[in-house]
Amino acid sequence: MSYLPPAEFVTKAIDAGVTKIGMTTRDTLIRAYMAGAILALAAAFAVTVTQTTGQPLIGALLFPVGFCMLYLLGYDLLTGVVVLTPLALIDRRPGASLRGMLRNWGLVFVGNFGGALTVAVMMAIVFTFGFATEPSPVGKLIAGIGEARTVGYAKYGASGMLTLFVRAVMCNWMVSTGVIGAMISTTVPGKVIAMWMPITVFFFMTFEHSIVNMFLFPSALIMGGHFSVMDYLIWNEIPTLVGNIVGGIAFTGLMLYATHAPRQPRPAGRTAHAAAE
Repeated sequence: MSYLPPAEFVTKAIDAGVTKIGMTTRDTLIRAYMAGAILALAAAFAVTVTQTTGQPLIGALLFPVGFCMLYLLGYDLLTGVVVLTPLALIDRRPGASLRGMLRNWGLVFVGNFGGALTVAVMMAIVFTFGFATEPSPVGKLIAGIGEARTVGYAKYGASGMLTLFVRAVMCNWMVSTGVIGAMISTTVPGKVIAMWMPITVFFFMTFEHSIVNMFLFPSALIMGGHFSVMDYLIWNEIPTLVGNIVGGIAFTGLMLYATHAPRQPRPAGRTAHAAAE
Protein backbone atom coordinates (compact mmCIF):
# COMPACT_ATOMS: atom_id res chain seq x y z
CA MET A 1 0.00 0.00 0.00
CA SER A 2 1.20 3.54 -0.77
CA TYR A 3 -0.56 4.90 2.32
CA LEU A 4 0.87 4.12 5.73
CA PRO A 5 -1.54 3.85 8.68
CA PRO A 6 -1.10 6.41 11.48
CA ALA A 7 0.77 4.07 13.85
CA GLU A 8 3.41 3.50 11.17
CA PHE A 9 3.96 7.10 10.11
CA VAL A 10 4.10 8.25 13.74
CA THR A 11 6.80 5.63 14.33
CA LYS A 12 8.62 7.00 11.26
CA ALA A 13 8.38 10.49 12.75
CA ILE A 14 9.92 9.30 16.01
CA ASP A 15 12.69 7.50 14.13
CA ALA A 16 13.36 10.68 12.13
CA GLY A 17 13.66 12.65 15.35
CA VAL A 18 16.30 10.23 16.66
CA THR A 19 18.23 10.47 13.39
CA LYS A 20 18.23 14.27 13.38
CA ILE A 21 19.47 14.48 16.97
CA GLY A 22 22.37 12.19 16.06
CA MET A 23 23.39 13.92 12.82
CA THR A 24 26.84 15.43 12.49
CA THR A 25 27.31 19.19 12.63
CA ARG A 26 28.37 19.22 8.98
CA ASP A 27 25.31 17.38 7.70
CA THR A 28 22.92 19.34 9.91
CA LEU A 29 24.23 22.70 8.68
CA ILE A 30 24.28 21.71 5.01
CA ARG A 31 20.74 20.35 5.08
CA ALA A 32 19.44 23.34 7.02
CA TYR A 33 21.22 25.85 4.77
CA MET A 34 19.74 24.34 1.62
CA ALA A 35 16.27 24.09 3.17
CA GLY A 36 16.32 27.79 4.09
CA ALA A 37 17.56 28.75 0.63
CA ILE A 38 14.98 26.70 -1.27
CA LEU A 39 12.08 27.89 0.91
CA ALA A 40 13.23 31.49 0.50
CA LEU A 41 13.32 31.11 -3.27
CA ALA A 42 9.82 29.62 -3.18
CA ALA A 43 8.63 32.60 -1.14
CA ALA A 44 10.12 35.00 -3.70
CA PHE A 45 8.43 32.99 -6.44
CA ALA A 46 5.04 33.09 -4.68
CA VAL A 47 5.24 36.84 -4.05
CA THR A 48 6.20 37.37 -7.71
CA VAL A 49 3.22 35.30 -8.85
CA THR A 50 0.90 37.20 -6.51
CA GLN A 51 2.12 40.60 -7.69
CA THR A 52 2.05 39.60 -11.35
CA THR A 53 -1.41 38.05 -11.36
CA GLY A 54 -3.02 40.09 -8.62
CA GLN A 55 -4.32 36.82 -7.19
CA PRO A 56 -2.91 35.82 -3.77
CA LEU A 57 -4.57 32.42 -4.05
CA ILE A 58 -2.46 31.52 -7.09
CA GLY A 59 0.71 32.44 -5.19
CA ALA A 60 -0.44 30.30 -2.25
CA LEU A 61 -1.23 27.36 -4.51
CA LEU A 62 2.26 27.48 -6.04
CA PHE A 63 4.35 28.25 -2.94
CA PRO A 64 4.35 24.60 -1.70
CA VAL A 65 6.58 23.62 -4.64
CA GLY A 66 9.57 24.79 -2.60
CA PHE A 67 8.50 22.93 0.54
CA CYS A 68 8.01 19.72 -1.42
CA MET A 69 11.39 20.07 -3.15
CA LEU A 70 13.35 20.54 0.05
CA TYR A 71 11.73 17.63 1.88
CA LEU A 72 12.05 15.26 -1.06
CA LEU A 73 15.76 16.15 -1.10
CA GLY A 74 16.09 15.35 2.60
CA TYR A 75 16.77 18.89 3.84
CA ASP A 76 15.62 20.23 7.23
CA LEU A 77 13.57 23.20 8.39
CA LEU A 78 13.56 24.32 12.01
CA THR A 79 9.77 24.19 11.97
CA GLY A 80 10.05 20.48 11.20
CA VAL A 81 12.78 19.43 13.61
CA VAL A 82 11.05 21.16 16.55
CA VAL A 83 8.22 18.69 16.05
CA LEU A 84 10.15 15.50 15.29
CA THR A 85 12.99 15.66 17.82
CA PRO A 86 10.78 16.09 20.93
CA LEU A 87 8.96 12.88 19.97
CA ALA A 88 12.24 10.99 20.27
CA LEU A 89 12.65 12.32 23.82
CA ILE A 90 9.07 11.60 24.80
CA ASP A 91 9.41 8.05 23.47
CA ARG A 92 12.67 7.69 25.46
CA ARG A 93 14.63 6.51 22.48
CA PRO A 94 18.31 5.60 23.01
CA GLY A 95 20.56 8.41 21.85
CA ALA A 96 17.88 11.09 22.26
CA SER A 97 18.75 13.72 24.87
CA LEU A 98 17.62 17.25 25.66
CA ARG A 99 21.13 18.55 25.03
CA GLY A 100 21.28 16.81 21.66
CA MET A 101 17.85 18.15 20.70
CA LEU A 102 18.73 21.75 21.58
CA ARG A 103 22.03 21.41 19.71
CA ASN A 104 20.10 20.28 16.65
CA TRP A 105 17.66 23.18 16.93
CA GLY A 106 20.51 25.70 17.20
CA LEU A 107 22.39 24.34 14.20
CA VAL A 108 19.25 24.15 12.05
CA PHE A 109 18.35 27.73 13.00
CA VAL A 110 21.79 28.95 11.93
CA GLY A 111 21.67 26.95 8.69
CA ASN A 112 18.15 28.05 7.79
CA PHE A 113 18.99 31.69 8.46
CA GLY A 114 22.16 31.48 6.39
CA GLY A 115 20.33 29.97 3.42
CA ALA A 116 17.41 32.40 3.61
CA LEU A 117 19.74 35.41 3.96
CA THR A 118 21.77 34.29 0.95
CA VAL A 119 18.67 34.23 -1.22
CA ALA A 120 17.46 37.53 0.28
CA VAL A 121 20.65 39.23 -0.92
CA MET A 122 20.53 37.51 -4.32
CA MET A 123 16.88 38.44 -4.92
CA ALA A 124 17.49 42.02 -3.76
CA ILE A 125 20.17 42.22 -6.47
CA VAL A 126 17.67 40.87 -9.01
CA PHE A 127 14.85 43.21 -7.90
CA THR A 128 17.12 46.32 -8.01
CA PHE A 129 19.28 45.43 -11.02
CA GLY A 130 22.35 45.16 -8.84
CA PHE A 131 21.23 48.09 -6.64
CA ALA A 132 21.38 50.38 -9.66
CA THR A 133 17.64 51.16 -9.72
CA GLU A 134 14.66 51.44 -7.42
CA PRO A 135 13.19 48.06 -6.41
CA SER A 136 10.89 46.42 -8.93
CA PRO A 137 7.17 46.14 -8.13
CA VAL A 138 7.86 42.77 -6.49
CA GLY A 139 10.68 44.28 -4.43
CA LYS A 140 8.40 47.12 -3.29
CA LEU A 141 5.74 44.58 -2.34
CA ILE A 142 8.26 42.65 -0.22
CA ALA A 143 9.36 45.89 1.48
CA GLY A 144 5.72 46.64 2.24
CA ILE A 145 5.21 43.17 3.73
CA GLY A 146 8.19 43.78 6.02
CA GLU A 147 6.69 47.00 7.33
CA ALA A 148 3.14 45.69 7.72
CA ARG A 149 4.26 42.64 9.65
CA THR A 150 6.57 44.40 12.11
CA VAL A 151 5.50 47.99 12.88
CA GLY A 152 2.02 46.93 11.80
CA TYR A 153 1.87 44.64 14.83
CA ALA A 154 3.75 47.07 17.08
CA LYS A 155 1.13 49.82 16.77
CA TYR A 156 -1.40 47.53 18.50
CA GLY A 157 0.90 46.80 21.43
CA ALA A 158 0.01 43.68 23.42
CA SER A 159 -2.91 42.89 21.12
CA GLY A 160 -0.56 42.98 18.15
CA MET A 161 1.89 40.66 19.90
CA LEU A 162 -0.92 38.23 20.73
CA THR A 163 -2.10 38.25 17.12
CA LEU A 164 1.45 37.62 15.90
CA PHE A 165 1.92 34.74 18.34
CA VAL A 166 -1.39 33.08 17.42
CA ARG A 167 -0.61 33.38 13.71
CA ALA A 168 2.74 31.70 14.38
CA VAL A 169 1.09 28.89 16.37
CA MET A 170 -1.40 28.21 13.60
CA CYS A 171 1.33 28.43 10.98
CA ASN A 172 3.39 25.57 12.33
CA TRP A 173 0.28 23.55 13.07
CA MET A 174 -0.12 23.49 9.30
CA VAL A 175 3.57 23.34 8.35
CA SER A 176 4.33 20.48 10.74
CA THR A 177 1.29 18.66 9.36
CA GLY A 178 3.02 18.95 6.00
CA VAL A 179 6.21 17.53 7.51
CA ILE A 180 4.27 14.51 8.78
CA GLY A 181 2.46 14.37 5.45
CA ALA A 182 5.77 13.56 3.76
CA MET A 183 5.82 10.34 5.80
CA ILE A 184 2.34 9.00 5.18
CA SER A 185 2.96 7.71 1.66
CA THR A 186 5.61 5.58 -0.02
CA THR A 187 5.15 7.28 -3.42
CA VAL A 188 6.36 10.69 -4.54
CA PRO A 189 2.89 11.85 -5.76
CA GLY A 190 1.36 10.76 -2.45
CA LYS A 191 3.98 12.63 -0.43
CA VAL A 192 3.59 15.77 -2.57
CA ILE A 193 -0.20 15.86 -2.24
CA ALA A 194 -0.04 15.32 1.52
CA MET A 195 2.50 18.14 1.88
CA TRP A 196 0.80 20.51 -0.55
CA MET A 197 -2.54 20.85 1.24
CA PRO A 198 -1.54 22.25 4.65
CA ILE A 199 1.24 24.43 3.20
CA THR A 200 -1.25 26.13 0.87
CA VAL A 201 -3.48 26.86 3.86
CA PHE A 202 -0.67 28.45 5.89
CA PHE A 203 0.58 30.65 3.05
CA PHE A 204 -2.81 31.92 1.88
CA MET A 205 -3.88 32.72 5.45
CA THR A 206 -0.68 34.80 5.89
CA PHE A 207 0.32 32.94 9.02
CA GLU A 208 3.79 33.67 10.40
CA HIS A 209 6.58 31.24 9.48
CA SER A 210 9.97 31.92 11.05
CA ILE A 211 11.98 30.57 8.11
CA VAL A 212 10.02 32.37 5.39
CA ASN A 213 10.42 35.52 7.47
CA MET A 214 14.21 35.00 7.52
CA PHE A 215 13.97 35.81 3.81
CA LEU A 216 11.17 38.38 3.66
CA PHE A 217 12.39 40.75 6.34
CA PRO A 218 16.12 40.96 5.56
CA SER A 219 15.15 41.32 1.90
CA ALA A 220 12.73 44.12 2.80
CA LEU A 221 15.39 45.89 4.88
CA ILE A 222 17.90 45.71 2.03
CA MET A 223 15.35 47.25 -0.35
CA GLY A 224 14.41 50.18 1.89
CA GLY A 225 11.63 48.91 4.14
CA HIS A 226 10.84 51.45 6.87
CA PHE A 227 11.52 49.35 9.95
CA SER A 228 14.60 48.36 11.91
CA VAL A 229 16.44 45.14 12.69
CA MET A 230 15.12 45.37 16.25
CA ASP A 231 11.57 45.77 14.91
CA TYR A 232 12.13 42.59 12.94
CA LEU A 233 13.50 40.64 15.90
CA ILE A 234 11.07 41.83 18.58
CA TRP A 235 7.94 42.26 16.52
CA ASN A 236 8.31 39.23 14.32
CA GLU A 237 11.16 36.72 14.37
CA ILE A 238 11.42 35.92 18.10
CA PRO A 239 7.69 35.63 18.90
CA THR A 240 7.14 33.85 15.59
CA LEU A 241 9.79 31.28 16.46
CA VAL A 242 8.24 30.66 19.89
CA GLY A 243 4.77 30.38 18.39
CA ASN A 244 6.00 27.98 15.70
CA ILE A 245 7.51 25.72 18.37
CA VAL A 246 4.33 25.76 20.46
CA GLY A 247 2.05 25.16 17.50
CA GLY A 248 4.06 22.31 16.03
CA ILE A 249 4.51 20.44 19.28
CA ALA A 250 1.05 21.05 20.78
CA PHE A 251 -1.18 20.63 17.74
CA THR A 252 0.76 18.10 15.68
CA GLY A 253 3.49 16.20 17.51
CA LEU A 254 1.83 15.61 20.88
CA MET A 255 -1.62 14.95 19.44
CA LEU A 256 -0.40 12.34 16.97
CA TYR A 257 1.85 10.73 19.58
CA ALA A 258 -0.90 10.61 22.21
CA THR A 259 -3.38 8.80 20.01
CA HIS A 260 -1.31 6.86 17.46
CA ALA A 261 2.09 6.00 18.94
CA PRO A 262 2.50 2.20 19.37
CA ARG A 263 2.43 1.20 23.03
CA GLN A 264 3.83 -1.80 24.82
CA PRO A 265 1.04 -4.20 25.85
CA ARG A 266 0.45 -4.59 29.56
CA PRO A 267 1.39 -7.88 31.20
CA ALA A 268 -1.50 -10.34 31.02
CA GLY A 269 -1.58 -10.96 34.76
CA ARG A 270 -1.79 -7.27 35.56
CA THR A 271 -4.58 -6.76 33.03
CA ALA A 272 -6.59 -9.64 34.43
CA HIS A 273 -6.12 -8.38 37.97
CA ALA A 274 -7.26 -4.89 37.00
CA ALA A 275 -10.36 -6.33 35.30
CA ALA A 276 -11.22 -8.35 38.39
CA GLU A 277 -10.98 -5.26 40.57
